Amino acid sequence: MKLVILDRDGTINVDSDEYIKTPEEWVPIPGALEAIARLNHAGWHVAIASNQSGLGRGLFDVASLNAIHGKMHKMLAVLGGRVDAVFYCPHSPDEGCQCRKPLPGLFEQIGERFGVDLKTVPVVGDTARDLVAGATVGCQPHLVLTGKAEALRDKPLPSGVYPDNTMAHKDLAAFADWLIARAPAPRPVVGAAPEDVAR
Repeated sequence: MKLVILDRDGTINVDSDEYIKTPEEWVPIPGALEAIARLNHAGWHVAIASNQSGLGRGLFDVASLNAIHGKMHKMLAVLGGRVDAVFYCPHSPDEGCQCRKPLPGLFEQIGERFGVDLKTVPVVGDTARDLVAGATVGCQPHLVLTGKAEALRDKPLPSGVYPDNTMAHKDLAAFADWLIARAPAPRPVVGAAPEDVAR
């Protein structure tokens, strides 16, 4: 299986310091959903690993989060794309969980669910914690210069912040182009309906 693990806010959709609390506030970054569809068409499965501390902070509930992801799934389906599963951490930072990035709990769960060796899996995000969480379990780190990393465009990556082997890409579309160009395409992705998973 070919698997890619993506962060959500700032990587797929426009981020907000006020949190994404409703489907109306969830707005895809231009080209991001098309990038996921292109990955799917090239045979890649896509999972999301996302911190959603707004749940733990009481800013929105699981029904709202499911509605947000429902919007994402519908918009992807129009493009012929899909996300196989969304793994999210619902905890606030002070709850001491093992699934809030930069800790690797979500990635361990994804590896178990899909039965893959994470050392072959790219992780894509816009913050160091996204990449550190993946790199801890052997994922290949890829920074997209959108969301919180947009300020780094046209600048060298600061030393000591990101994993040593981090590659930077303009956005998710540029990452998809890079990945598809370098790897032979396996068979197209088919399977069951996408799901949201909380741990």
